[in-house]
Amino acid sequence: MTAPVFVVDSLRPQDLPAGEYVLDGPEGRHAVSVKRLRAGEDVVLTDGRGHWAEGTVKAAEGKDRLVVTVPGGVREEPAEQPRITVVQALPKGDRGELAVETMTEVGVDAIVPWAASRCITQWKGERGLKALGKWRATAREAGKQSRRVRFPDVADAASSKQVASLLAAADFAAVLHESGDVPLSDAELPASGDIVLVVGPEGGVSPDELALFAEAGADPYRLGRSVLRTSTAGTAATAVLLARTGRWS
Repeated sequence: MTAPVFVVDSLRPQDLPAGEYVLDGPEGRHAVSVKRLRAGEDVVLTDGRGHWAEGTVKAAEGKDRLVVTVPGGVREEPAEQPRITVVQALPKGDRGELAVETMTEVGVDAIVPWAASRCITQWKGERGLKALGKWRATAREAGKQSRRVRFPDVADAASSKQVASLLAAADFAAVLHESGDVPLSDAELPASGDIVLVVGPEGGVSPDELALFAEAGADPYRLGRSVLRTSTAGTAATAVLLARTGRWS
């Protein structure tokens, strides 16, 4: 089992005076009171943006303060190539958080919530901000759980026109749709750059949206014979892309 990961606001050499870091606040409380870490145990500190450091617990103080010795200093994990972004239509209920959680665990680099025309759920006002906050918190927690040090970006909710602009700028753009003649597993993928994949809502991608995305350069591709829920399709597709691009090799 690899060492548990804890997220810090900033992780730079100047944040490690005398080669030590004091983990406090909610993360310190989780380490001391929930994980019950004690002197001599290993941990990993990260800012979630690729900077990380291996450390050893020097002392647990009170209920929310962990003193960590960091002998090796701060390291940086380079961004993976190609970068994989999933445009995820808004699912019903808590299935959006499920989609974010599992896509983060398999290794997606960015998630764009999409207010598709056939989405039953719509993010508006305070409700939308709260839902977006839940997606971002889920990505953070799933990143920690899966021992990542570079967490996926969760963008603001996008309209179909904004999604089309994102697809037009991609090196490979695709829409998961049953009309696709080519399976995603057979697609010609770039070795670097940006891959953008669109996952539609429960009601499917509308003809107008398909036409808009096709004009932006995104062709339809299918995953297989079965039809997956919107909350699981992005995870399955990301796994296919990670295997095909060599990122899982």
